[in-house]
Amino acid sequence: MHFTSLNFKIIGHFLGLLLTVNGLFILAATIVGYIYGDPEMFNMLLSGITVLVLGGLFMVLTRNRKTEIQKKDGYLIVSLGWVVMAISGTFPYIFTGAIPNVVDAFFETMSGYTTTGASILSDIESLPKGILLWRSLTHWMGGMGIIVLAIAILPLLGIGGMQLFTAEAPGPSTDKLHPRIADTAKRLWFLYVGFTVLETIFLSLAGMSFFDALNHSLSTLSTGGFSTKNNSLAFWNDTPLIQYIVILFMGIAGTNFILSYFAFTGKIQRIIKDEEFKWYVLFVVLFTGLCVLVLVPNGMGDSTIAHPEVWGRNESLFRHSLFQVLAIVTTTGFVSADFTFWPPFLTLFFFGLMFLGGSAGSTAGGIKIVRHIILIKNGILEFKRSLHPRAILPVRYNNKAVQQPIVYTILAFFILYMLAFIVGVLVFSWLGLDFTTALGGSASALGNIGPALGNLGPTFNYGHLPDAAKLWATFLMLIGRLELFTVLILFTPFYWRNR
Repeated sequence: MHFTSLNFKIIGHFLGLLLTVNGLFILAATIVGYIYGDPEMFNMLLSGITVLVLGGLFMVLTRNRKTEIQKKDGYLIVSLGWVVMAISGTFPYIFTGAIPNVVDAFFETMSGYTTTGASILSDIESLPKGILLWRSLTHWMGGMGIIVLAIAILPLLGIGGMQLFTAEAPGPSTDKLHPRIADTAKRLWFLYVGFTVLETIFLSLAGMSFFDALNHSLSTLSTGGFSTKNNSLAFWNDTPLIQYIVILFMGIAGTNFILSYFAFTGKIQRIIKDEEFKWYVLFVVLFTGLCVLVLVPNGMGDSTIAHPEVWGRNESLFRHSLFQVLAIVTTTGFVSADFTFWPPFLTLFFFGLMFLGGSAGSTAGGIKIVRHIILIKNGILEFKRSLHPRAILPVRYNNKAVQQPIVYTILAFFILYMLAFIVGVLVFSWLGLDFTTALGGSASALGNIGPALGNLGPTFNYGHLPDAAKLWATFLMLIGRLELFTVLILFTPFYWRNR
């Protein structure tokens, strides 16, 4: 067997770059911790310097490298990049003693970078401010993609980045705002930063402390779900304005960021005509209406986490329905109420929503709406093809014919996704989880959602899982975040062969 000649120097150099970026963000969180007088900031500073030195060492040792990145290099860089970032991201937790267990720290960090939002922590509010900010920053970096962040500055290193964007970009397509991919990444990050700043200002004006507003903005735009409060957004159940602001930005984060760019450049017609966007809005409206219709005659049940008195108003019933629908559809995973205490129909309904996902090109996880649209259209056309076998009936999306290989790829993705979910449930069950918990845990980890069912519901955390189950969950988070193929292709023998 002849193994392919991977460019290990460029791979190592890129990993060094990611470690350097990671170290700088740790130092930024350390400065905030110092301002708030956190007692463990020296150890956090030490963790940041350690990661920074490791990154610099990687870059120095691989400075004499070829600048061309092959497609195979791109897959390995993206997958290894996420793992290396997650491993180095555990240093602040371990060095400060905030999460001394290595497996727990790795779970928390991988959950952060993959924007899953699942946590092993039971008392979040007791953590130092620097650690809380670091948790949110892992979301924020992972949201748009650490790889996209890095390719924005790759021209400085003399490296082209199209292969990396193709491997990392969420969704089945990679629309470009600009012919040069690095300029595309810069524009996306400009929007990302701008929305984060805007939400921070809005939440601060609505009554959140600046620190809480910043952390929740970092989590919202990344569709992550880490909160600074044990009760998540239910802590502000008596402040509707705060939850409506989060609802607004969850909705923005779940849409294709390309559309946000069109909005700022005045190309509103491009947004209105976008088929996925129309279905995204329609789904949210219909699903919210369905929740309200079910909850009105059935009552709320014991579904509140905090401030139960606010549930007596129709406004709050609508707000929590909309909030939870968006939190699951966009895979943000924030919690304003425990939907597992709602009528059983809605519990099953929210489980189904875990397989929907947000828009392609958003920071959301899941299967993505555009894939569902194309799958449904192709299924309908199969009926017509059976009646008219000689007719040429292409799937059309946004008034354009979708090439058949793309349809096949989406079909393959869907089958692989469902197989991964089934295997995930089986492994969780084998590791001792009950059926409901295994079912919800697999769907939630693979879809990067956070709250699940059973003992992993919105009011529970993942800390009680055995270490093997936590590690399995991190694997599901990783393959779900990187769209399955990017990681799983590394386990195939033909990836490593010369062709």
